[in-house]
Amino acid sequence: MLSDDRRSNRGPGSLEGPTLRADLRTVTQTQRESHGSRARTLQHQQRNQTLQMARVAGSSFFQEARLPEQRAVEGVAFPAVLVPSGGPPAEGSHDEFLAAVRSERASRLEPLLREAGAVLLRGFPARTAADFDRAVDAFGYEELPYVGGAAPRSNVVGRVFTANESPPDQKIPFHHEMAQVPTFPAKLFFFCEVEPKSGGETPIVLSHYVYKRMNEKFPEFVEKLEKHGLIYTRVLGEGDDPSSPIGRGWHSTFLTKDKTVAEERAANLGMTLEWTDDAVKTVMGPIPAVKWDEVRMRKIWFNSMVAAYTGWKDARNDPVKAVTLVHGSPLPADVIEECGKILEEECVAVLWQQGDILLIDNWAVLHSRRSFKPPRRVLASLCK
Repeated sequence: MLSDDRRSNRGPGSLEGPTLRADLRTVTQTQRESHGSRARTLQHQQRNQTLQMARVAGSSFFQEARLPEQRAVEGVAFPAVLVPSGGPPAEGSHDEFLAAVRSERASRLEPLLREAGAVLLRGFPARTAADFDRAVDAFGYEELPYVGGAAPRSNVVGRVFTANESPPDQKIPFHHEMAQVPTFPAKLFFFCEVEPKSGGETPIVLSHYVYKRMNEKFPEFVEKLEKHGLIYTRVLGEGDDPSSPIGRGWHSTFLTKDKTVAEERAANLGMTLEWTDDAVKTVMGPIPAVKWDEVRMRKIWFNSMVAAYTGWKDARNDPVKAVTLVHGSPLPADVIEECGKILEEECVAVLWQQGDILLIDNWAVLHSRRSFKPPRRVLASLCK
């Protein structure tokens, strides 16, 4: 008869069968995890090599795509939409995206922006404000300090700010960014960190096309605007009022709490200040309402006429008085109404998705914001 040790095929002092099987399972699991880790590393290396080979071969990291919301304006897709050419990005590929932006900015991204006026980057590995900040930096544009703007905004990280902190039920009308001051951004970025529950789009419209339609319908009014410009008037409290779409106080508007410094900075913008006990009235203008886009060689509807007349309203401000013709003459209400209709008719509103980056040429495109149901977090960055 075989001994117990021989029957169990183990010698004296060997491990019990169940323990041995458990250890074998542990070793096997460790091997699988190690193999999986090596496989992922190899897959990432192969992806990098493929991307490098593609770039060497002249292929682009970016691929144009089409969305249902896009429209063709004079034969050009608006906005341009770019997605990753190799499909969804691999985990940890944010550095690849940044490198591609740097390497293809001059050859691919800038020409597309000049042609379309706006470029939506979708499906790339940007998920946080810090990711967005690095992406903006990769484009290489110089930051523009937010001096003279009306929207209440807070710095989030680096050169990234909240887009507008006004309540979600408020619509922000179409405008060129900081059109009411002489120093305005040439480029602006928007980034969707949190998708809206509903609504919350950032509609965009081509400025030269708005000018074209307005000039066809109201040639005499447009001629007057081109000749004399507009005057913008706004009353500011000391601190920001987040309940108002134009609630930026004079402390943050001029980046100082010193009235003398504020007056100097206002003067540099061509703005006059009239102080009261707890507020200041700012008067800007006359400032051009129609500009000449030297890059594209065309006239643009570069103003915040509709935005000011319909949206610059709060406890301190009357929107009808917020924007006027020279000598304070009120704007004709029927012209404002028709211009608002043209802006809505010609605009494109793409639903935000998390990670979307929208690059806008402020010389070419007006933008707005629709009301929404929270949550929604869209960030912004302004560039020279």
